[in-house]
Amino acid sequence: MDVWFINLLISFLLISIGHISFSQVSNADEKFSSFFKSSHTNNWAVLVCTSRFWFNYRHVANVLSFYRSVKRLGIPDSQIILMIADEMACNARNPRPATIYNNAHHHINVYGDDVEVDYRGYEVTVENFIRLLTGRLPPNTPRSKRLLTDEHSNILIYMTGHGGDGFLKFQDAEEITNVELADAFEQMWQKRRYHEIFFMIDTCQAESMFQKFYSPNILAVASSRVGEDSLSHHGDSSIGVYVIDRYTYYALEFLEKINPDSASNMAEFLKVCPKRVCMSTVASRKDLFRRDPKTVPLTDFFGSVRNVELTYTTVDLPPLSAKQNDTNHTLRSNKPQLEEKQMKYYVDQFPEWVFKENEI
Repeated sequence: MDVWFINLLISFLLISIGHISFSQVSNADEKFSSFFKSSHTNNWAVLVCTSRFWFNYRHVANVLSFYRSVKRLGIPDSQIILMIADEMACNARNPRPATIYNNAHHHINVYGDDVEVDYRGYEVTVENFIRLLTGRLPPNTPRSKRLLTDEHSNILIYMTGHGGDGFLKFQDAEEITNVELADAFEQMWQKRRYHEIFFMIDTCQAESMFQKFYSPNILAVASSRVGEDSLSHHGDSSIGVYVIDRYTYYALEFLEKINPDSASNMAEFLKVCPKRVCMSTVASRKDLFRRDPKTVPLTDFFGSVRNVELTYTTVDLPPLSAKQNDTNHTLRSNKPQLEEKQMKYYVDQFPEWVFKENEI
């Protein structure tokens, strides 16, 4: 009788332990799943200028200004695809060779010395853009020209150039239509190439470019409604052209006040550039986006802030070998010199005095 009771007790304990272990595993799986479902794990940016010719100088300045802002907020060059259709810095009519400015005060050269252009000149085509988004690139395409996103990637897509009702010009030679763009995004969704997309476009009749979208998790904003033109902000008499567009100017004004730890949300960003200053009506589309823009941090698209889970579990690491200790000692002794060489500082693109003097 005692043996039978002891066996029964042991069986009961084993079942209980198994149930607890299974519950712990299930809870861990649920936490793991919710960790990825709640947000994203990486950020990418695709920044596209589609215009050629000297008089479109401002479009290159637009895209380089956004490039600088997203880098400052934490997205690395390895996760930014920069497409520029013309080399304004090397244009023979540029009185300041190797420079591009986004304001008439020449406060900062946005071309700078740390710009990595991935597609330039005649590489900026509709075909290459669609192939980039959908991942249908030739096998020999280098990593720097690939959008290596997955189902946990948030992607910022910014486009600027000349457009019309339902199309955007590339190189003044071909066009991408709103239907082609919508289908490319659907391919991305089917192939699990994004978690969420924030689509921005600064062109005439820009709203028409997102009217055909039908894929989920896309938030979109456009500089003008159908039937409206998007206007430039101000010109530079020493260069002889306009240097930035209105919507991009005021969007940058907002972004330059943002830090990586900012609490600003996407709903605030969608309100930048009211008609009294933009001279066009900024349009947005939220019906495909599952989250309320008021709850979406701006850095979910413009920065690279990661979702972090804290753990209080102790991790035992093996002791370092003598060789590893020597290596670590050498690295520590060289650290101040390395930090001094690698440290970079971002200068404000538009200081307050620039904003005040450029108001029109």
